[in-house]
Amino acid sequence: MIGDAPAGTRSLSFDGNPVPIDDDGKFIIAFNRDAGQAAQLVATLDDGQTVRKFINVAPRKWHIEHVNINRRARTASESFKRRRAPELARINAARSAMNDSTGWRQTFIWPVKGRISGMFGNQRIYNGDPGSYHSGIDIAAPTGTYYVAPADGVVTLAATSPFTLEGNLLMIDHGMGLNSAFLHSSEILVKEGQQVKRGEPIGRVGSTGSATGPHLHWSMKWNAARIDPILLTGPME
Repeated sequence: MIGDAPAGTRSLSFDGNPVPIDDDGKFIIAFNRDAGQAAQLVATLDDGQTVRKFINVAPRKWHIEHVNINRRARTASESFKRRRAPELARINAARSAMNDSTGWRQTFIWPVKGRISGMFGNQRIYNGDPGSYHSGIDIAAPTGTYYVAPADGVVTLAATSPFTLEGNLLMIDHGMGLNSAFLHSSEILVKEGQQVKRGEPIGRVGSTGSATGPHLHWSMKWNAARIDPILLTGPME
C-alpha cells in the first residue's frame, strides 16, 4: 500500500514500527504472506495529536501440496551451514541498505516475460512437516535471456561467484525498505553501488545455484515482510 500521511505528520508507525515518510508525505507499507487479519497505522502530528487508521487484511488462499516423502536434511549439515553463513550475512546486509531511490513510487514492470512456473506463497507439506513457502515468482525463459530492472533502484548485491542456493544473485534497493532479489542468473550485468533505471538490462536468465532449469526467480521484501511481486506489476500481459 502506498499512502499519504496527514498534513503536519511528525512521525508514522505501522503496528508499532516506524515508517519513513517522503518529503511530500507519501509512504509505503506491506504485509507478510502470513500477516494477521488487522493492522494499525498511527500518525503523530506536530501538535502531539494522533490519527489512527485501522486496516482489515483479507487472507489469500495458497496452493498447499501434501507430499508423503521425507525431506533430505541437506541444509542441516555442518558443512552447509559453514558455507551458508557468509552468504546470509551478505544478503542481510544488502536488505538493510537504505538508499534515496524513488523506485518504490513507480509502476513496476515485469523483469522478463515467459511462462510462470512457480507462484509466490505455494507450499509443500512433507509427511505433516511444512516446508518453506515459495518466496517469489518463477518465470521460465531460455538461458541467456536478458532481464531488466522492474523499477529504479540501487544495486546492493551483485554476486561475483554463485551462492549455494541462489546461484548468481542480484539485489536492488528501490527505496523506503522495498527491495528485489533475482536468483539463478547466468550473468549479472551491473555492479554493487550502481544506480539502475526501470527497463534497463541488469542480468541474464540462468540455472545457477539450486535450480532444475533456466528461469528467473524474482522475490521482493518490504523490510521483513515477503511480498508477492505480482501485487506491484499486475498480471503479465
